[in-house]
Amino acid sequence: MVSVLVIGSGHNALVAACYLARAGERVEVLERDTVLGGAVSTVERFPGHLVDRGSSAHLMIRHTGIIEELELANFGLRYIDCDPWGFAPGTGDAAAIVFHRDLARTCASIENACGAADADAYRRFVGVWGPRSARVMRAFGGAPTGGHLLRSFWGLDPRSAAGARGRGDGGALSREFLQSGDALLDSWFRSERLKAALAWFGAQSGPPMSEPGTAPMVGFAALMHTLPPGRAVGGSGALTTALVARLRDDGGTVTAGDAVTALRRDGEGWRVTTASGRNLFADTVIAGTHILATLDMLRDGGFDASTLDDWRRRIRVGPGIGMVVRAATTELPRYPGSSPDESAHGLQLLVDDRRQLRLAHGAALAGELPPRPVVLAMSFSALDPSIAPAGEHQLSLWAQWHPYRLADGGDWAGHAEREADRIVAEVDSYAPGFADSVRQRFVQTPVDLERELGLRGGNVMHVEMSLDQMMLWRPLPELAGQRVPGAPGLYLTGASTHPGGGVSGASGRTAARLVLRDRRKGRIPLLRRR
Repeated sequence: MVSVLVIGSGHNALVAACYLARAGERVEVLERDTVLGGAVSTVERFPGHLVDRGSSAHLMIRHTGIIEELELANFGLRYIDCDPWGFAPGTGDAAAIVFHRDLARTCASIENACGAADADAYRRFVGVWGPRSARVMRAFGGAPTGGHLLRSFWGLDPRSAAGARGRGDGGALSREFLQSGDALLDSWFRSERLKAALAWFGAQSGPPMSEPGTAPMVGFAALMHTLPPGRAVGGSGALTTALVARLRDDGGTVTAGDAVTALRRDGEGWRVTTASGRNLFADTVIAGTHILATLDMLRDGGFDASTLDDWRRRIRVGPGIGMVVRAATTELPRYPGSSPDESAHGLQLLVDDRRQLRLAHGAALAGELPPRPVVLAMSFSALDPSIAPAGEHQLSLWAQWHPYRLADGGDWAGHAEREADRIVAEVDSYAPGFADSVRQRFVQTPVDLERELGLRGGNVMHVEMSLDQMMLWRPLPELAGQRVPGAPGLYLTGASTHPGGGVSGASGRTAARLVLRDRRKGRIPLLRRR
């Protein structure tokens, strides 16, 4: 008999399960899929190729302390630094911009590509936004309460480049945090190529950098000089594989291939019904599923329908974010004037003007395909040869923005291969000859991401990462505390909750802390044995 049931095996759900099992709780994880790990998982798509199903680079979790706290290195998890962590190819006579972990080398590259003024500005930018981004990570590490957020940012130096020229108080500081990423970039830099590369990096969080509140998403680039993105050896799924091993070592269990269909309050506990007909009872449930999937389970369990309908109407999933082409190739992309040591280890930011980003996002809002795909290329077989056979390489080509619903009413199946051709051609326009190196490919449209990974609307962040659905408001003010009103003993985790999408694990750790805190306060009744 378990005391905690965790629904879903995404990395946040597994993090929560691991912390609770280590605290002595009897934990079982229930997963609908036969593959564990949700969007942080890796499978063999092509012979000899270990291909990520969702995420590829891990930016945030390495800044949280979770890997060390759970001692995941003892369970096989090993990261390789992505260094250089970013690369923007040269165009025409312009040199490439290479973002090394080392700030001095990065500034030298920017000076060569964009001029001394932007190199000096970037050095100051990192000095200002590095500490700010560290505070953002601190805010992400706990519940989004007013007290925690205040403590996270308390004492932050309000001085900035703008403040040094004028006001340097809290009002100026808060304004900089709430401005758009584009406005932040325009206030710091001159080169459009540099602005475009950093805007594309920031846009990996989902929203376009024209939206209010996206400045911190751009500012997060400064933290990459402290600890860059990491590539888990063996693929992104190595993280969740280590978490499962950690959980089992502490006595937890994982059941795959049996979806939860209903959550019903039963006396002082919860009855959890699965597709196979199992009826499980626990005093505590942690739902790591998409928030809309969790609400569906509650509806089937008899929860108040009008309340659920109200919540559903107010949660915005958005038009969709993007699609992916996973490619097996005979060689790495070769960008003129640059070596693979500069380009192949990190995020290849294939954009040189923010207009391309804006046009793609505008098209997605209208249900149209982008006039020109915007591509982020990642070739992690250059760092970790174990994911591809000898003599071959593997790339993930992520493209934004692509709508889930097409304005012409067409089926994505009729567009998938043509759009994949355009994405490959876009890489080829920067690295001539790349298209000829592609031997096999696997295409994931927004519809495919929903079907395989449960990502509603194809949104890899679950719900939009807009200002009004972050922090105290994610996914709604009533649900932002990772609890469900009227459902004692039910907790929420995953990308639908604070701090949102991306591989961080912070939501899972917060959920576990809430459960343990409530147990100490006696808010969760003891398990009723049956």
